Amino acid sequence: MKKNLLSLCLSLSLLAAAPAVVNAAQNDANTAPAISSQTLRNLSWTPLVPPVTQDVTLGTSSAQINQGQIQGAVGAFALPADRGSLEITLTSIATGKTVYAPNVLVLDEQMRPAAFYPSSYFPYQKPGIVSSDRLEGTLKLTPALGQKQIYLLVYTTRQDLSETTQMVNPAKAFAAGVGNAVPDIPDPIARHTPTGTLSLKVTAEQKTGNVMIGQIFPSSAPAAAAPVVVGSTQAPAPAPAPAKPSEPMLSDSETYFNDAIKKAVKAGDVDKALKLLDEAERLGSKTARKTFIESVKH
Repeated sequence: MKKNLLSLCLSLSLLAAAPAVVNAAQNDANTAPAISSQTLRNLSWTPLVPPVTQDVTLGTSSAQINQGQIQGAVGAFALPADRGSLEITLTSIATGKTVYAPNVLVLDEQMRPAAFYPSSYFPYQKPGIVSSDRLEGTLKLTPALGQKQIYLLVYTTRQDLSETTQMVNPAKAFAAGVGNAVPDIPDPIARHTPTGTLSLKVTAEQKTGNVMIGQIFPSSAPAAAAPVVVGSTQAPAPAPAPAKPSEPMLSDSETYFNDAIKKAVKAGDVDKALKLLDEAERLGSKTARKTFIESVKH
């Protein structure tokens, strides 16, 4: 989160500079298997509007990618980028002695890879009273301002398909759950398959997550890596500068807005702090921007 705040601070100070994208996943997006723009164009992206829980069956009739290391059925999802931070819990449910080992590639609005979560990010979870054997992980993403949506591509790889997951015998899980002695019996092993069953739970909140997706402000400077453009999508236009009022803000109002900005940043609510900054500058504040920058630095 600190990295995101510092990146945001830098962008507010130097609007002409191209802001950095924070990749807080175990591996950055450059380590993900390459996917051609044509393949991305051919995918049908399922919208997920939070709050929502979506069960997805990846079968032989689902969209497939068999390109490089990627092998088998894939899930393609579009999420809104204008509702604050997104928390996404991805669950791959084991069926019998098989399970789909998910990898997740996050793309910004311009379909540029922004973060990569390999299958190791989704470890095995023991069955509970109302849950079964599963692979599960939670992503916390903060779409940058000015975007309308971001994308999640879920897939598995040839390497994953060559591996297995050791599960916990249901009898052991039950005994441990009720406080009985755990029996000494073997645990089943699930082989990884190119198809499977997923569940995605998506919620949104007006607080910053731990992975910034996309550029904080659009910039004419070239990106470090060539963007993967889907269709004729264009970069969003820069937001207009706030209109300058005819009179400067009164000192009491300056104090009010500055204190409110500090409190919002301290609470981790960067969206609220930005709204306060915009309103303060619209009313003639000369210190709100400096207050915001100093707050996120400390």
